[in-house]
Amino acid sequence: MKIEFWSDIVCPYCGLMDHRIHQALGRLPYGDRVQVIHRSFQLHPDLPREGVTQRELIKMAGAPPTTVDQVLRPIERQAKEEGLTPYRAVDRTLGPTDLAHELLAYATDQGRGNEVWTAMFRAHFGQARKLWTEDEVLDFAADVGLEGAAEALRSRRYRGRVDADQRQALRLGARGAPFLVFDGRFAVPGAIGAGDLRAIIDRAWNESNPLPVVGGADGVCTPDGCD
Repeated sequence: MKIEFWSDIVCPYCGLMDHRIHQALGRLPYGDRVQVIHRSFQLHPDLPREGVTQRELIKMAGAPPTTVDQVLRPIERQAKEEGLTPYRAVDRTLGPTDLAHELLAYATDQGRGNEVWTAMFRAHFGQARKLWTEDEVLDFAADVGLEGAAEALRSRRYRGRVDADQRQALRLGARGAPFLVFDGRFAVPGAIGAGDLRAIIDRAWNESNPLPVVGGADGVCTPDGCD
């Protein structure tokens, strides 16, 4: 079974969902048999390369100032309650994430996709780290020991894959991130709670792995009668 997870590393709901997915799979008896496939969805590709603060972005988007207390601070409290701390949804800088996503695509090809996605979420939301310029992204790559990152980034050979991820999400009906697809059966737009997440994973798993039929019985009743 697989879970496809479209997200952006500047999306606070996405970082929280990454944590919830890890927690859910760690508690399910078949969790090690579920493949998580991260895919890219850029939320703010037009932001200046130097970045803007979260409060500046709220003003730029024309959102009400109450967004901080009514949306972002509750996300921080949820993260803390679930053991994900520190988690800064407000006091941080956001920027274009194209280079970060290209690095993540390269990490996936190196067999380290899930690990590096999680590390990048933790770097951004845990340390308020900026990951918008080539130097910033390569510094992060060095910190996680991702060799060959400079060539992969400077060649821009992963740009097409990152763009294709976003187009695929839009075709499937995504309007933003997070966006999850469970084994090609269920699409879930937006963040969901840990309990709902486990229930959906269970449903997808059970439908993908039906119980085997062993032997037979002497008789069976159906809506059409009994044999």
